[in-house]
Amino acid sequence: MKNRYLFLIGPLAVLCWTSCGKPAKQNTALPPTPVSVTEAKKAEAIYYDQYQGSVVALNTVELRSEVSGFITGIFFKEGEVVTKGKELYEIDRRKYIAAYDQAVANLSSAEANLVKAQKDVDRYNFLLKQDAVARQTVDQAVAAYETNKSQVAVAKAGVLSAKTDLSYSVIAAPFTGRIGISQVKLGAQVTPGTTLLNTISSEHPIAVDMVINEQDINRFYDLQKKSTDSTFKLQLSDGITTYNKPGKILAIDRGVNNQTGTIKVRIQFPNEDDVLKDGMSCVIKVLNGQSGNRIIIPTKAVSEQMGENFVFVSLDTIAKQHKVTLGPHIGNNVVVLDGLQEGDKVITDGFQRLRDGGKITLGNPSAQKASGQAKQGK
Repeated sequence: MKNRYLFLIGPLAVLCWTSCGKPAKQNTALPPTPVSVTEAKKAEAIYYDQYQGSVVALNTVELRSEVSGFITGIFFKEGEVVTKGKELYEIDRRKYIAAYDQAVANLSSAEANLVKAQKDVDRYNFLLKQDAVARQTVDQAVAAYETNKSQVAVAKAGVLSAKTDLSYSVIAAPFTGRIGISQVKLGAQVTPGTTLLNTISSEHPIAVDMVINEQDINRFYDLQKKSTDSTFKLQLSDGITTYNKPGKILAIDRGVNNQTGTIKVRIQFPNEDDVLKDGMSCVIKVLNGQSGNRIIIPTKAVSEQMGENFVFVSLDTIAKQHKVTLGPHIGNNVVVLDGLQEGDKVITDGFQRLRDGGKITLGNPSAQKASGQAKQGK
């Protein structure tokens, strides 16, 4: 009897060990990830490329004296707009007036001598016909006439030189523009070509210089031939104010800098209100040629991996990863140049836990995350 019970216990023990020692098969399938989606839509995307610029006057001149002397007159208010031809500085003119008067007197004397020499030639030629004077005397009279003729030419040149020096004693504005702060005061001595008196620059129109890469040269040549009022926009140095006047390409430099691979472009702007000042820094915004009706999605839907951009697109209950080529950012959105079609349902939230081909369900990822954190807290 005892042996019969032992016989039954053996198989039961083996069965018990088998069922307890071998773990039960578990379900490894992950639950669908709740996500939020938005539809990729086409919209008018107007965007600009930005370049650092510097305001430059189209005409700037440093005023320097061409004659020496002492400053005896200053006839302008510093910082004002002066018209072309306005007298600005006067250098002591007394010696230049005296030199001019002397040159005029020398010319008169030379002309009188020339008249006398001409009469001598006429008289001796008449006497020569009467055989009343030697041929040598006539030749000497002719030579004297030519000498006096040359002296008249020298005297005229002296008058012109003295007149020029006299005119240089008054320095006038070479064009209409704004004059700066005077570098000399009354009574200061100036040296020709050395002493800087002041600087004057034109203001309307004015220009902005910027530097572009040589790869963009053809684009800017096209813009030089054809542009609109919205092609160029100017942002002032405060980073907020946009200048409300349209610009156009005035010039593209003659060649590329072989060290930097860049070329200078000059954009001209009207400046009637004197808003732009020579030397100001600014930002030039150039309308991008790819502006137009483009696909736009929220920026937060894009993830970056190894320098490339990706988005997840919802295909019913499956998430597919798409590589995309991005354009510029416009507010909280970004332009997609390639990789998406209009109407694609782009996942904007919850894709951080997704992989290509993963299952999804529409929901509120933020709420699920908060719920999970609450359970962990318990």
